Amino acid sequence: MTTEVAIIGDRFMLSEMFAAALHDACGDRITCKTLDLAWPDEPMEHGYAVPGMEGLKEYMGTPEMVLEHLGDAPVLVTHLAPLSRSVFEAAPMLKLVAVSRGGPVNVAMDAAADHKVLVVNTPGRNASAVAEFTIGAIITETRNITRGHEALREGTYRGDLYRSDVAGDELSDMTVGVIGYGAVGTRVVRLLRAFGTRILVCDPYVQLSAEDARAGVEHVSLDVLLQNSDVVSLHPRVTEETRGMIGAKELAAMKRGALLVNTARGPLMDYDALHDALVSGHLGGAMLETFAVEPTPPDLPLLQLPNVTLTPHIAGASLKTVRIAAAKAAEEVRRWLDGGPPLNPC
Repeated sequence: MTTEVAIIGDRFMLSEMFAAALHDACGDRITCKTLDLAWPDEPMEHGYAVPGMEGLKEYMGTPEMVLEHLGDAPVLVTHLAPLSRSVFEAAPMLKLVAVSRGGPVNVAMDAAADHKVLVVNTPGRNASAVAEFTIGAIITETRNITRGHEALREGTYRGDLYRSDVAGDELSDMTVGVIGYGAVGTRVVRLLRAFGTRILVCDPYVQLSAEDARAGVEHVSLDVLLQNSDVVSLHPRVTEETRGMIGAKELAAMKRGALLVNTARGPLMDYDALHDALVSGHLGGAMLETFAVEPTPPDLPLLQLPNVTLTPHIAGASLKTVRIAAAKAAEEVRRWLDGGPPLNPC
C-alpha cells in the first residue's frame, strides 16, 4: 500500500525537486501529486491582519487552494502554502506537514497541535548560501564595487575611487563583529577566518566552538562589539529580545565610518535611525538584504543614498538551498513512514 503525498511548491522550491527527493528517500512507498505557486514572480502575502489567517505570515495561496490539492492525503510537503486553522479543521486525514523553511511561519501551529498534526521544518537549509552572500556583501560595500558599477553604467569612470580617503580596507586588516552565532553566524565566522580577519562574536546563549576559539575569535558583549568593529553583521533570529536590537543608540555606539550589514531580518533594526546615521556620515555605509517592509516601497529613503547597497531578500536563493531543503523534508517523511521520531519537530 502506498501513501499519498501532496506537494505544494513554487518557482524556487520546485515541486519536482521535492518529488525527486521523496522518491529517493521513500522509494515506491509513496505517490506524489504536485502543484507549484507563482512565488517569487508574484509576491507572497503577510497576513498579519487577514481574518481567518491568524498566526500566519509569509505565505502564498488560500486555504481553499490547499484543501483542494490536499484531498485525503495524510502528508503535505510545502514551502509557502498557508495552513490556517480552517485547513486543519477540514482535513481530518492530514497527519504530517513538512515545511521547507527555517520556521513554520505559514502554519497555524496551535491549530496543528489541536488536531494532532505533526509539523516539521528544515532549519539551516540556506545557512551556507546566506553566509557566502554575507561575505560578498561585505566585500561589495567595503571595496566600492557598487559605486564603481553604478558610475560606469551612467557613463562615468570614477578614478577617484582609488583615493586613499575613499578606498576601503581589506578584510585581513579589519575587525568584523558577528551578532548571532547560529547556523549562519558560525559559517560567516568560518569564512572570515580564511581572510585573516579579526572576528568578534556576540551571542549570549552559545559558546564559541573549540576551533573558533583556538583561531582567536573573541566572544564579547554587544557594547564591545559595536565599539570595536569596522563591520557589524547581523545574524540572529527575530525574537522579542532581538526585535529592534539595533536602534539609534546602538548605531551611535558604532565606530565612525563603520559598515552595517543585515542579511538576516528587517525587524532586527530601526531603518529610520540607520538612514539618519548614514546621512550624517557617522556610518560609512550599509549593505541591506532585508527590510522592515517587503517588497520595499519605491520611495524608500535608503534607496536614494549613495553609500548603501540593497538587494531584494535573495541571500538564501541558491540551488544548494533547494536541494538541502528538499532532502530534509523527504527524510522527515521517510522517518514518519517508518514510525521513527522526527528530526526537526516544530
